[in-house]
Amino acid sequence: MSNPASPPSANAAWLRALERTATIGERPGFTLPVLVEEAAARHPDAPALLSATERFTYRELAARANVYADWALAHGFGAGSVIGLMMTNRPEYVAIWLGLARTGATVALLNTNLTGAGLAHCIAAAQASAVIAEARFLSALAETTTELWLHGGADDNPRRIDHWLANSPAPKPLPSAVTLSDRALYIYTSGTTGLPKAASVSHHRIMQWSLWFAGMANLTAADRTYNCLPLYHSVGGVVAVGAALAAGGSVFLRERFSANRFWPEVAEQNCTVFQYIGELCRYLLAAPPSSAEMNHRLRLACGNGLRPDVWEAFQARFAIPQILEFYAATEGNFSLFNAEGVSGSIGRFPNFLPQRKSVALVRVDQVTGAALRGTDGFCLRCDPDEVGEAFSQIAGGASARFEGYADSAATERKILRDVFVAGDAWFRSGDLMRKNARGFFYFADRIGETFRWKGENVSTAEVAAVLRACPGVLDADVYGVPVPGTDGKAGMAAVVPGEGFDLAALRAHVSGQLPNYARPVFLRICSGLERTATFKANTIGLQSDGFDPARISEPLYIDAPSRDRYVQFDAATHTEILAGRVRF
Repeated sequence: MSNPASPPSANAAWLRALERTATIGERPGFTLPVLVEEAAARHPDAPALLSATERFTYRELAARANVYADWALAHGFGAGSVIGLMMTNRPEYVAIWLGLARTGATVALLNTNLTGAGLAHCIAAAQASAVIAEARFLSALAETTTELWLHGGADDNPRRIDHWLANSPAPKPLPSAVTLSDRALYIYTSGTTGLPKAASVSHHRIMQWSLWFAGMANLTAADRTYNCLPLYHSVGGVVAVGAALAAGGSVFLRERFSANRFWPEVAEQNCTVFQYIGELCRYLLAAPPSSAEMNHRLRLACGNGLRPDVWEAFQARFAIPQILEFYAATEGNFSLFNAEGVSGSIGRFPNFLPQRKSVALVRVDQVTGAALRGTDGFCLRCDPDEVGEAFSQIAGGASARFEGYADSAATERKILRDVFVAGDAWFRSGDLMRKNARGFFYFADRIGETFRWKGENVSTAEVAAVLRACPGVLDADVYGVPVPGTDGKAGMAAVVPGEGFDLAALRAHVSGQLPNYARPVFLRICSGLERTATFKANTIGLQSDGFDPARISEPLYIDAPSRDRYVQFDAATHTEILAGRVRF
């Protein structure tokens, strides 16, 4: 069945996006840093980036980015260099990566929650020759052997990059050799297995994301986006910022989300657009009513992961005129948009968009993740409303290219060949979806060893490795379990205790090694764990049991951060959780 006709407003959104991106490539050197420079020449005093403590006009943003570019060239960085960046949300962050990318360097955006081995892995994976970090992260980076430059900190530190800002000479003319095909960023994604992978993001993709989102959201110079999402993620750090700058608008950056401050700040900053993840909308909906929540000028909320039960209540309570839900992946080569506002859908393709033919839902074995093939050897497409993995064809055009990871082996693992015809190649998203007869896609789950919690991808392999490294733990498996009233899945660990096992020691170990969103919410103490014939974890039965004491005879614990320990729970606590009376 063909897609239904879109309403005029939805068609207009798609056409705007197509129009704004149609000329990408006509100027090979027209990157986002150059766009900012040219915008500064047209409207120098217009606001660009703001926070509670910093404010850059377009002229100031362009000038600051050029100083960072000059710093990079003066210290031997430029084309071919990789520099890590570890800072909290602030306008300075954007100025740094714009300036460094302007020289041809690649900027690796480091997750500020990481410490220890996880952080060291990310620096090594990108082969970063230097790291620029806010002074507050000095202890997290204490053991790195990579050249470290600090923003802030002790005055006598010779590697204070902000000292360069204060004392730098006038920036020299910048090189013009950087093109859209060059890599600009490494953005980390946990993918479906193992430690985070450094996904390659070219200048072309940054421009594609920025202009496409600006068109879909109909952003103009009069818009101001409220952004409290991490700048080290593709949505918070590139899409929300780049789309606004591409439209000549502005962005208010908050260091982290606060339900109490959200509505007052939206009003104070005259924000018209809010970049969300579904979990933030749930928090706002759960907050007590206040007079501030209706004193806003928001015309649009744009984001992903908004569940149907939250969607309608959120939009009604806060009088949001439009919600623009979308689906995209940092390393992916396709995206979906729900311009029609159909509650719960992650989007669709209009009939006039050729890309609709290059995305397919494929039947897979949900235990092994293997794509299922027919008697002819080719993969099997899903029927309407059948759940399958989203595949996207890898074509020659820049917009359909899969740019991969810093690790070439990881890149190859995301590609499946001979999918529908001999010799074709398709990107495997790792995401399970279904598509109804009207053409609307709905997200179902992640394949394999990754689940999403608190807006972050959590690698079960990474968490399990941390658990197994704790003294007294013989074995451990980690998996996600759905919790009513929350987005994504909460982490649950099945742990096999050995000699010297101690719950308090386990919690201290986990807290010291993992960011809070990756720490298991539930623990199940087991006598042994099931393995496949190839010794891989088989968590199907564990996931089916969830955290239900009626199905589990073994001890169950829930993490109680306020009490700094694991607490054993029973059927009564389980009932409280199901009723939504336990906060996570």
